[in-house]
Amino acid sequence: MIPETTSSYTIGLMRLQFWRDAVTKILAGSPPKEPIAILLASAISDLNERTQGQARISKAWLNKMINAREQTLTNDPYPTIAALETYAENTYSTLLYLTLSSLPMTSITADHVASHIGKAAGIAAVLRGLPLVAFPPPPAQSPTQPASGTFGGTKQGAVMLPLDVMAQAGVKEEDVFRMGGEAPGLRDAVFTVATRASDHLITVQQMLSNLRAGQDVGHDFEHAGEEGHEYLPEHGMGRESPLDEVNRAFGVFMPAVSTRLWLDRLESVDFDIFRPELLRSDWRLPWKAYLAFNRKSL
Repeated sequence: MIPETTSSYTIGLMRLQFWRDAVTKILAGSPPKEPIAILLASAISDLNERTQGQARISKAWLNKMINAREQTLTNDPYPTIAALETYAENTYSTLLYLTLSSLPMTSITADHVASHIGKAAGIAAVLRGLPLVAFPPPPAQSPTQPASGTFGGTKQGAVMLPLDVMAQAGVKEEDVFRMGGEAPGLRDAVFTVATRASDHLITVQQMLSNLRAGQDVGHDFEHAGEEGHEYLPEHGMGRESPLDEVNRAFGVFMPAVSTRLWLDRLESVDFDIFRPELLRSDWRLPWKAYLAFNRKSL
C-alpha cells in the first residue's frame, strides 16, 4: 500500500527501507513494535518450533517483494509484458512461496504451480487497478466505490499497461486520460494482457490434470535453482508424491479462483476496464472457492 499512501517518492523510499530493516530484525528474533512485524516474528517462531529448525522463511524472498515494490513506486509503465510478469513473479508468486514455506512445504511442483498462479494474480491486479492509477480518487472517496460509475480525482496518474502492448494496439496515454474506456485500442491492449494472465491459469489446470493422470507437470520450472528454489533429490519410500504435495498445499493456491472469476467478468464486459462493476467483489467467490478446494481443482 506504500505507493498509494505516501505523498512523495522520498517518503516511500524511507518506508520501504523501514521494512528492509524490519525483516532483518524479525529474522533475528527482535521485531520492531509494529503489528505486522510482531505477527510475522511469531509465525517464524512457531515454524521453528514445529520443524525443530528444519524449515525457514527466506529473507531473500521477503526482500525481493520489497525491492519489486520500490521499482514501481513511481507508477512508471512496464516496458514490456515480460517485465510485468517479472513484477508479478517477484511480488504475488513470491508471497505464495513464503506461504508454502510456512506450512512447511518444500516442493518444486508446489512452487511451480504457485509461480503460475502468482503471475496470473499479479497481472490481473495491475489490470484491475488501472482505472484507479490513471484517475486516482479524491481522498474522501472510497477507491472501491467510484461515484456514479465515473473515475476521477484531483491528481492524474499513469496508464499501467506494458508499453510494447500499448504500441502494438495503438494506445496513447493522452487518449486514455481524455476518453477513458473509449480510447482507441485500449480494449485490445487489455485483452492482450488479460490473455497472458489467463494463459497462466490454463497452464495450472493442465499441470493438475497431468498430475492426476500420473504424469509429470509437462514442462520445467523456470525458476528452479534460483535462491530459495533449491530442492533435495527425491528419494525414500515415505516421500509424498507431487500430487499429494499439491493437494496438501492446495489452500495456498486459492487466489487462482478469484483471479479466474475476475478475468471472466472482464471478458463479459468486452474488456472495458473502466466498467465500475469490475471493482466490486463477486458474490460467487465463496461458493466457487468451496468447490475448488473440495475438488482440488482450479
